[in-house]
Amino acid sequence: MSIAVQINDQIKQAMLAKEKDRLAALRDIKSKLLLEATSGGGSEVSDETAVKICMKLYKQRMETYDLYVNQGRQDLAQEELVQAKVIEEFLPKQLSESEIQAEIQEAMVALGVEGPKDMGKLMGHLSSKLAGKADGKVIAALVKSTLG
Repeated sequence: MSIAVQINDQIKQAMLAKEKDRLAALRDIKSKLLLEATSGGGSEVSDETAVKICMKLYKQRMETYDLYVNQGRQDLAQEELVQAKVIEEFLPKQLSESEIQAEIQEAMVALGVEGPKDMGKLMGHLSSKLAGKADGKVIAALVKSTLG
């Protein structure tokens, strides 16, 4: 079942259960998916694109959550966190730092990476391989520390 179909089903369930925050997050995802579908000229959005959109929305929610926490607005922060948790349901399982480190070591051997000068080549390979499974900032930080 595609992500778009899952979201439509979840919207119906949230409406019946009268879950206001969950419904708001799901409608936000749906609107972004529809926007993407109409901008591309097609009527469907691939699951890969849907995951990218969900990842972006999740990051936005978490950044806003951090901002509200720093400003002492716990009421707004909680709302953002609840919506982020809903969006997170549609993302693939995120890799741990040790799993990312193992991928880095494997890619270094496969690509013949020798040092910091090969960081671009390594990052390009890892970014495409781990897309949706790990945050780019985390990958970059681990690659920098590994290459020294």
